[in-house]
Amino acid sequence: MFAITGITGQVGGQIAEALLAAKRPVRAVLRDKAKAWRWIERGCEAAIAAMDDAAALTAAFTGAEAAFVLLPPVFDPASGFAESRRNIGAISAALRASGVPRVVVLSTIGAEAAPENLLTQLQLLEQALADLPAAVTFLRAAWFVENVAWDIEGARKSGTMPSFLQPVDRPIAMVATADVARAAAALLLESSEGHRVVELEGPARVSPAALASALGQALGREVVAQTVPRADWEALLRAQGMRNPVPRMRMIDGFNEGWIDFGAGARKGTTPLQAVVDGLVRRGTP
Repeated sequence: MFAITGITGQVGGQIAEALLAAKRPVRAVLRDKAKAWRWIERGCEAAIAAMDDAAALTAAFTGAEAAFVLLPPVFDPASGFAESRRNIGAISAALRASGVPRVVVLSTIGAEAAPENLLTQLQLLEQALADLPAAVTFLRAAWFVENVAWDIEGARKSGTMPSFLQPVDRPIAMVATADVARAAAALLLESSEGHRVVELEGPARVSPAALASALGQALGREVVAQTVPRADWEALLRAQGMRNPVPRMRMIDGFNEGWIDFGAGARKGTTPLQAVVDGLVRRGTP
């Protein structure tokens, strides 16, 4: 049995589908009982557990051959990452109490970075599980290509794609969620010992300019990446409703300044950029 958290999201759902296709039993771990039926109909067990409920998570993980752990993303965190710390405490306690022997944790590029930023939440998770008496794989994934979904409608109307990543011709490590799910499913099925880090990016690095070009091809019109000046970031993010934009700003600084990056040893996915963007445009905006 494989316990999968985050199963209603992009990565978790694809992991579950991959395991079901391989005829492996899946326990869907989700907090909303109303969303469990889709997975029950697919042949899964269902376990209802919020990610800050250690007792419910312990029950969800108990008896599993392996577990996939996804920390719920908090894009506008309170000071000190209080929300994520609650979830991390519950996840750590549940993994220890359940005795699950193998764990794959979705982490992130930049999880080891010293400057505090939005990705520090995943660093805290890795630190909390550093002494977990199980075989643990931290799957550090690059920037998701699917983040461009938020730019589709603006690009369709204006032919522009605002970019916090800059300069716009500088490629960075990005990856498709399909590649992340494929790697995670393989790692769940793989025998391992001790703790390890696996870094994963796409088949080629992607610049904002290339991302805009792919978006233009999918939309059938020219789309140009336009730099958002650093001095405008905080006001713009606050206008969008963020209360604490600094961690997000520092994360983007990390990509732009190069202290959030992979070395030469990252694994490569296979999903082409254009295929991801074409699919997003077909499906519509988030």
